[in-house]
Amino acid sequence: MKEKIIELLENENFLERLDEEISTHLQISTSQEVKELLKELNELEEQCIIMKDDDNKYYLSSHFNCYIGNLSLNKKGYGFVTIEGMEQDVFVSVDNLKGSIDGDTVFIQIFQAPYESKKEAKVLKLVKRNKTRIVGLLKKGKRDCYVESTILGLDKEVFIDKAHLHGAVVGHMVVVEIKAFKSNVKGTVVEVLGHKSDPGIDILAILKEHDIDIAFPKDVYQQIDKIEDVVLEKDLVGRLDLREEVIVTIDGDDAKDLDDAISLKRLENGNYYLGVHIADVSHYVTESSALDKEAVARGTSIYLVDRVVPMLPHKLSNGICSLNPQVDRLTLSCFMEIDHHGQVVNHKISDSVIHSNYRMTYHNVNKILDGDKLLQEEYHDVIDLFFLMQELAKILEDSKARRGAIDFDVKEAKVLVSEKGKVKDIVLRTRGTSDRIIEEFMLLANQTVAKHFEQLDLPFIYRVHEHPKVAKLQKFQSIASILGYGIEGSLEDIKPVVLSQLVESSKGTENHELIATLLLRCMQKARYDEQCLGHYGLADEYYTHFTSPIRRYPDLLVHRLIRTYLVEKDVSEKTLDHYEMVIPDLAYQSSNRERIAITVERDVEDMKKAEFMEQYVGQEFDGVISSVTNFGFFVELENTIEGLVHVSELSDDFYFFNELNLQYVGQRTGKKFKMSDHVRIRVSSASKKEKKIDFVIADMKSDFKRKTKKKPVMKRNAHSKGKPNKRR
Repeated sequence: MKEKIIELLENENFLERLDEEISTHLQISTSQEVKELLKELNELEEQCIIMKDDDNKYYLSSHFNCYIGNLSLNKKGYGFVTIEGMEQDVFVSVDNLKGSIDGDTVFIQIFQAPYESKKEAKVLKLVKRNKTRIVGLLKKGKRDCYVESTILGLDKEVFIDKAHLHGAVVGHMVVVEIKAFKSNVKGTVVEVLGHKSDPGIDILAILKEHDIDIAFPKDVYQQIDKIEDVVLEKDLVGRLDLREEVIVTIDGDDAKDLDDAISLKRLENGNYYLGVHIADVSHYVTESSALDKEAVARGTSIYLVDRVVPMLPHKLSNGICSLNPQVDRLTLSCFMEIDHHGQVVNHKISDSVIHSNYRMTYHNVNKILDGDKLLQEEYHDVIDLFFLMQELAKILEDSKARRGAIDFDVKEAKVLVSEKGKVKDIVLRTRGTSDRIIEEFMLLANQTVAKHFEQLDLPFIYRVHEHPKVAKLQKFQSIASILGYGIEGSLEDIKPVVLSQLVESSKGTENHELIATLLLRCMQKARYDEQCLGHYGLADEYYTHFTSPIRRYPDLLVHRLIRTYLVEKDVSEKTLDHYEMVIPDLAYQSSNRERIAITVERDVEDMKKAEFMEQYVGQEFDGVISSVTNFGFFVELENTIEGLVHVSELSDDFYFFNELNLQYVGQRTGKKFKMSDHVRIRVSSASKKEKKIDFVIADMKSDFKRKTKKKPVMKRNAHSKGKPNKRR
């Protein structure tokens, strides 16, 4: 009945839309059928799928520009609604939220914003509260205990009476289930995380805020108990035996989930024969098993400053699936013959077994390539392999550059913490030669596998990165032109090579980091899709994720598809229909979980940066203006720490915000603050709790008499020795 109603209302030429007219059109005659129709109409209206106009005529909600979507709020109060099937999220101002909070499913109406070219939305109705739990510090109120809400948009204390404390005491970090969203919000403690000063409790609280579970369900542990810790003879049947080949892994010093290994030799014709060997996780994680369902739910491993929340239990991720040295491991191998132009002229994908010779680190391989005699002696039997890798990687880099791939190469921070979770230092991550070698080899394997299956025209999952939106490129162009950089040609169909050349031209200048960061913000978010839509940033029409099945679900799915199609040679109609049905949902879920993981990682990093800067309140540093907004501008220090200089702190003049040129201009002095300007700032405040750092311009004198509250004196940390460490 519902399907018939929707199909009928979809027809814009259908004008008889009263309930009795719909009844007639659907040839409903009995009183029971009429009751059923009215019930279905009411349910569809309740679900916000259909709406009535002032004349009681029914229409699809979309006819009134009304949709259901998920609300994401910003710390500044406004939000965006994501609507399935709609390319762009819709902006919702603070005044149009109608009491909605972050994470809610809402029913909105889209309208043209006054005096603006963009569209906005207003919330008509709350459909579902998706966030009913908060994480916070238990405090003592006048009568009951309370926890301050951590949900954006719910700026209230959640009160908990004695009967609902469940063993929690003041000073505990707790998870609270909200029972009533009324003027007096009430809740009950459902989990005690520990005391606020316990090591690592701050990061655990962020994980709980995002509903990230660390422990695995019982049925997952039951399944992995049956998995052996060593490769069995029966597992080797039919596999390509590579145990006599020279194969190495190259990873970070502290990596434990080693999912890729490399072999390389020069062929008689002068070409290179590269083998990328990836842990065969699909052998152990079978479809629809407890392990598989949990991996789908998690989507990805989450890498935080002092821990990893793995997609798979450690018995797999650090054990039987990790390509540890001197033990047999099951793999899927992609062999590629590569010519001197960096082109893959031949390839083969096979299930295999390897016996890795060495567990190398980026640090040691870099030192070997730089001429370290001691390490060269220690690894004398594989020195030639590393130099051959360097030679091939340079060819691949040059090929990628000719193709027009964009090398953003922006700075990344590395947060160093003590055993107790306290921040020791924040430094820049460095990428040496060996990091780039592995990156090039992994990119090539991903491209080769994607091209193989796109040409076979079988259901598959791809990593896609679509063409940037023209509006964002226009904004970038207006800012870049101020700095002396322009984009030639039409923005409608701009080729990656044009943007790549622009970034390259900025290298070696003080504007490079800014240009690369601004352009990166213009790019669409990469995601997973069942269609091969190409990867704009890499300037390649074929791309997937094949190389990290231990830590990313799409890679695991790619391995399962390789096993099904190539190893088991199952391309039956039933199998193809099955994957055509499940891959779109798995792609959407994986993209969504990736976004959540990025948010969690960013929240933890922001918190730790704020914690680090708390000791430097009152001290001065040099920085660069990295972005300009209508409420102030952000200044970035050498080690990537950013702080806000609020417009109200520009006290030596009245400053106008020039939105077109993204700069602040003093009314009297003409003094300007714009992106890429070097400024000296003073840290005015830093809050670990709010994950926020505020700066003021050093030595800026006030020419205005303002009534200001007297700020509390902030003492300098007695152990502080000046600036944050700027070591690379």
